[in-house]
Amino acid sequence: MMKTVKVVAHDPKWKDAFETESRQIRAAFGKNVVAIHHIGSTSIPNIFAKPVIDILVEAGNLSGIEARNVSIVDLGYQVMGEFGIPGRRYFRKDDSEKVRTHQVHVFEAGSAEAIRHLAFRDYLKANPADANAYSELKRKLAKLHANNADDYINGKDAFIKDIDQKAALWFRTKSLNSSSSR
Repeated sequence: MMKTVKVVAHDPKWKDAFETESRQIRAAFGKNVVAIHHIGSTSIPNIFAKPVIDILVEAGNLSGIEARNVSIVDLGYQVMGEFGIPGRRYFRKDDSEKVRTHQVHVFEAGSAEAIRHLAFRDYLKANPADANAYSELKRKLAKLHANNADDYINGKDAFIKDIDQKAALWFRTKSLNSSSSR
């Protein structure tokens, strides 16, 4: 089945959708949850995004997450394992028409991947020009590759890598400045 690519204007309801889902996820995963974050484009105000809520869970340990897989399945999620990213546990949820609505990415708290995702989000929130450039790229790619999700994703790759580098430097500088002001 071919997946179509659709990006839409930012919807303020995405924040509420994250809040509602994060409470259920916290209950499903239990005390192993250290923190839950709204990530991805739906977490960045004023940019276009695929209407899929991305959730990052920082966990005390991944084995504790795996022990609770049944609880997350009960919420309608598929258990996908690492799904291409070592050290991640990935879960996805579709609606009744098989359209993706949520993705959950679980990493151990403080892991490099968790920090990378959070730095990317926070950098784009703090740098509206780069956020707008990302939004415009996604709109262009969604038009060019409306029927090919792989080409859409591949088209974003170089931009994401560039922002990842900027975000990592920005995050380190921000962290150093906040620790030196103590």
